[in-house]
Amino acid sequence: MSATIRGARAPKKTNQGFKSSLAGFFGSALEYYDMYIYASASALVFSRVFFPDAGATGLLLSLATYGVAYLARPLGGFLAGHFGDRFGRRNVMIATLLIMGIATFIIGCLPSYSAIGLWAPALLVLMRLLQGLSVGGELAGAASLTLEHAPESRRGFYTSWLVSGIWFGYILATLAFLWVAALPDEAIQTWGWRVPFWASALIVVLGLIIRRSLEDPEVFTEKKANNEIPKAPIGVLLKRQPVDVIRVIFAAFLIVISTTVPVYGLTYATNVVGIDASVVLWTTLFGYATAFFTQPMFAALSDRIGRKPVLIVGNLIGAVAVWQFFWAVGEANIPMIYLGIFLTITVAFACTNAVYPVFFSEMFNVKYRVSGMAIGLQLGIVVTGFSPTIIQAISTANNDAWWPAAALTSVACIISAIAVATARETYRTPLAELGRRDEEDELAGQEAAAAETTQTAQTTETTGASA
Repeated sequence: MSATIRGARAPKKTNQGFKSSLAGFFGSALEYYDMYIYASASALVFSRVFFPDAGATGLLLSLATYGVAYLARPLGGFLAGHFGDRFGRRNVMIATLLIMGIATFIIGCLPSYSAIGLWAPALLVLMRLLQGLSVGGELAGAASLTLEHAPESRRGFYTSWLVSGIWFGYILATLAFLWVAALPDEAIQTWGWRVPFWASALIVVLGLIIRRSLEDPEVFTEKKANNEIPKAPIGVLLKRQPVDVIRVIFAAFLIVISTTVPVYGLTYATNVVGIDASVVLWTTLFGYATAFFTQPMFAALSDRIGRKPVLIVGNLIGAVAVWQFFWAVGEANIPMIYLGIFLTITVAFACTNAVYPVFFSEMFNVKYRVSGMAIGLQLGIVVTGFSPTIIQAISTANNDAWWPAAALTSVACIISAIAVATARETYRTPLAELGRRDEEDELAGQEAAAAETTQTAQTTETTGASA
């Protein structure tokens, strides 16, 4: 009988594993399509549409609005972590998709500064905050759900499709802005930049159809049915696995390279060096398109040799390759820019990007897995969001030098590699045992402390009696 039951359940689990990967793919595609069209618009258009009176500081203000979303991401992580661990992963994934889709569509409808004055940048910042709130919870919920549905020996590969969706979103966004860049300047400033924002509605509809068909994983529903899910998952997380949360914060610095290379690189190349925007967009598209194929390979490799080696090597390659990339941008050497994109994005970042979602999720117990990954990741990513602004300020103070971008990115990659090296390897740990060792260690510590207190009390009582 048991064999029959196992045989009946396997197809359902496999089907849910595939569906969760697909749902994560399209969800990530939407999230990062929306994020990158905003990044492209902030670098190429928004300084003139929303900050026309700011003069030379308009570009800095425009880039700052890109970073504003990262302030909301930790809050999004806290909210998604609480509701995802307390009530289920599926509904959180639906909510994050809707919030991002609505905010992005509204950005495409916003009047310019010349039409409504300061209300224009104020509403832009508000919608950007909603985008950050959505992204703050998206990846952690999707990664936890996919990890918990995936076959044991292929958790890395299945989960990697979430971040492969990121590249798909980037590719769509880059193609959209290649079309925008080809329009006459007047058309770009009035209506052309808005079309990519409106088009995101198509991805929202497709993502919702898939996500509504998902189920919460059995490993979670069993804990919930047995009333083992804490009422305050975040509180339990910070009590039992605080070191892992801190470790994820610093390991998340690996994501800085994905912002400094394509976002700041695009800004520096077009505004300082004078390279045509379409050329830079094509080099970026090349990096994203090739990474789309290398990421699943690196994820599958992590299922065979471990998460840590792939993450550490990717970080170290990135720490070196960014110097070559920004040198090439500074020299306006197009072939070398392509090489730099290949080394930084296709190789280095693809290594880390493919593996960190499964690695961060595997660190934590199922009872507070979404919270652990979401909080640690989003606090770490705050540095990522403001890295273009920080670099722009340092670069301006140093005669528009490119080295601040390479230096900041290189340091971030090295910090991430060190944080990963201190973590426990998890790729062979069974799903049901992930995070249990930390929980058992914490409980054992409580029992030892209680025993010591009891022994001290007994000793005191005996001494008093003797006296």
